[in-house]
Amino acid sequence: MFSTLLIAFAIVVVLNCLIYLFFANYAFAKPQLPNKQNGFPISVIICSKNEAENLKKHIPLWLEQQYPNFELILVNDASIDETLDVIEAFAENDERIKIVDVKNNEAFWANKKYALTLGIKKAKNNYLLFSDADCKPASNQWIQQMANHFSAEKQLVLGYGSYEKKKGFLNRLIRFETVLTALQYFSFAKAGLPYMGVGRNLAYTSKLFYDNNGFMSHMYIRSGDDDLFVNEVSTSSNAAICDTPESFTVSEPKKTWKSYITQKKRHITTASHYKFSHKLLLSFIYTVNSLFWIGTAVSFIFLQWEWVAVLVFFRLLIQYIVFGKTFKKFRESGLISILPLLEIMLVCFQLFIFISNNFSKPKHWK
Repeated sequence: MFSTLLIAFAIVVVLNCLIYLFFANYAFAKPQLPNKQNGFPISVIICSKNEAENLKKHIPLWLEQQYPNFELILVNDASIDETLDVIEAFAENDERIKIVDVKNNEAFWANKKYALTLGIKKAKNNYLLFSDADCKPASNQWIQQMANHFSAEKQLVLGYGSYEKKKGFLNRLIRFETVLTALQYFSFAKAGLPYMGVGRNLAYTSKLFYDNNGFMSHMYIRSGDDDLFVNEVSTSSNAAICDTPESFTVSEPKKTWKSYITQKKRHITTASHYKFSHKLLLSFIYTVNSLFWIGTAVSFIFLQWEWVAVLVFFRLLIQYIVFGKTFKKFRESGLISILPLLEIMLVCFQLFIFISNNFSKPKHWK
């Protein structure tokens, strides 16, 4: 029994390390920099629902982008605050701003995809760049950096959306989960298997959107305007990665556990609609990570601690090397000191969300 348990735990450790070596192919890669700077017209599309205060802060940052030719399409998605008033006030002073005022439609009630579709139809340019009203660009080169990755072949650009650094463990967990998610979808994209992107920082062509009938195949799912669309239309040849620090966006993180749980319940529900192969790969990664920590606890109880310690040390060493490089790439080096704690908490948290979703439906954009 003891030898069987040791062999099983060793297999889990090896599988875990192989996963991290796969991630290392991206983590240690230098940012992919195009040979030229594109300057074709860009339509930046921001969908806002009750975001008056954030718009006051962020519209000036979008307008200050150092890019020669862009329009800023601001979509008011049936807000009940002063969102429309704020948009109109800025539009009076800058002709680059275009307004889309969405009224609730009975067929698409409170559906962000409906609002985004109207914003895309308003765009006069083929190249579209998306972010959220509560996000700000990390630099005035955001548009340029993302636009540089478009080409005749690349019609989809995956960017990174970070979260502001705040005090407290919740903030660290949110940032850790964000980095881990980015590591996964960038790694798979680099390997020719793009499966998701984040609406906080995503770009694609209107041609790609219309050729695939927009969001119609998943319009009935209220969330997933970003990851479900990417999951459906991305291929090994049409997707590009943009991960330079100047291309990041920065968002305000959730401040309470309740709001974070609501957000994650929605995300996990959306992920259940990914392609089967993608769900299988992501489930495998989560299962192996979970088995490592379960196996560590069980093995220390039933096996000689020296053998267990060697296996745990080896796995953690590989993880620290890969994650250390990843945290540095995404400017989150401060998280490395509590890496095991963050991973254990995230594994438990994701399991809790998965079980919770079976008993209550997640809330949507409203």
